[in-house]
Amino acid sequence: MNRNNFWIHFCIAVIVVAFAAVLGQLRLWQSKPFFSRNITTKAVPKPIAPKRSVDDRQPEVLVKFRPNVSLSEIEKIAAKYNDRVEDKIEIVKGLVAIDDLDGRGMETVAAQYRQMSDIVLYAQPNYEISLDDPNGFSPSNAPLTDNTANANLPNDPLFNEQWALNNDGKNGGKANADLRALLAWEKTKGTKEVVVAVLDSGVKYTHPDLVSNIWVRPANVPQYKDNELGTFNDSHGFNAADNQGDPMDENGHGTHCSGIIGAEGDNSEGIAGINWNVTIMPLKFMGRGGFGTTKDAIEAINYAIDRKRNGVNVRVINASWGSTAYSKALEDAIRAAGEEGILFVAAAGNNGTSNDKSPHYPSDYDLPNVISVAALDRNDNLASFSNFGTKTVHIAAPGRDILSTWLNDDYREASGTSMATPYVAGIAALILANEPKLSVEKLREKVLKSVDKLDALDGKVESGGRINAAKALGN
Repeated sequence: MNRNNFWIHFCIAVIVVAFAAVLGQLRLWQSKPFFSRNITTKAVPKPIAPKRSVDDRQPEVLVKFRPNVSLSEIEKIAAKYNDRVEDKIEIVKGLVAIDDLDGRGMETVAAQYRQMSDIVLYAQPNYEISLDDPNGFSPSNAPLTDNTANANLPNDPLFNEQWALNNDGKNGGKANADLRALLAWEKTKGTKEVVVAVLDSGVKYTHPDLVSNIWVRPANVPQYKDNELGTFNDSHGFNAADNQGDPMDENGHGTHCSGIIGAEGDNSEGIAGINWNVTIMPLKFMGRGGFGTTKDAIEAINYAIDRKRNGVNVRVINASWGSTAYSKALEDAIRAAGEEGILFVAAAGNNGTSNDKSPHYPSDYDLPNVISVAALDRNDNLASFSNFGTKTVHIAAPGRDILSTWLNDDYREASGTSMATPYVAGIAALILANEPKLSVEKLREKVLKSVDKLDALDGKVESGGRINAAKALGN
């Protein structure tokens, strides 16, 4: 074969092989579904969840079922009405929070469950709770003073403005119209073994005058776990308002109450609490605007009891808030706290009216662990805004122009029964530092007997007097 014929045959062979390869690839492609036929698919839209307002995210009602009704049965009943069990309250048997998914009103939903009287004991709306102090918080203009020369006074630079602890008659006050704190401190300044829970707007737990007295979950205490709400890293308490572990205060009210109870004394910082050495457990159920709900308050109490059952020595709950709406569920939760040995100290309210005639809750709950507190001014007079009642308000404490801790590591003055209440809670903790095994009944009795009788309180409060810390400690 000559050279020219060779190249002709070679080119033909290459072309044939290439054609065969292309034909094979085409057949391979044709065997694939997307090439052999066109498939049309109809897109299925994702279900759209109904938009719900912030208010709608709260459960509408609190329902207590009879003891023989199981949780699974309750869940089936709720599902039948397109409701869901948002939370089971462990401390009150049969009590659940029901969330309506149809946007119906609270009263309508509550009425629906009340009709099931064969299995339901009560059903009530999840009422809103708000702060009702008579005026806002005013920045402190108090001059810093040096108390180091007086061995009887703590060296806190704002202490001289704390008339409730040591009233020397200045600024229009009446000498000795105070809590006799200096005399009480000769007996005890408290102990961190006693835990006071502040049920409020949270606490600025990093405040330099509070940080050493803030509760920190011990390593041997497990994280808080709720079967419906989840597990929480509750390093410094609990936030029931947002179902979170962090109870940081965004309002200021809870921080103010905490400073009255337990700002560290004699630390060259700001003020002194009535109790220098105490452990404050922040329980947040109100947000930035000072609003919360009954259910969130109950869940926070549930948390405090759970921590006590896990070895935390929670002995007092401070509740500087209130409502005119009666909640049987909240009453049951506070009763459960008393059965666990926890004193519940509540503000009497700030309407200047009689709680005997117009009830204010939780201060009006007739329970053996509740103390209701009225407010006094610096002259030992009942403050004009303070509620009263010889059957329903038990004791009085200073509550006007009270200087205490605030947000941003600051200090402010405020007035209200909200400010009087933590003085009583703090003194109760002082008593427990001195008598740690005291029962809640004996503790309450001791507080109510530790008063200075005042003419201004005759016919106004049950004890007829202002609490005296020194008397409470037998000093």
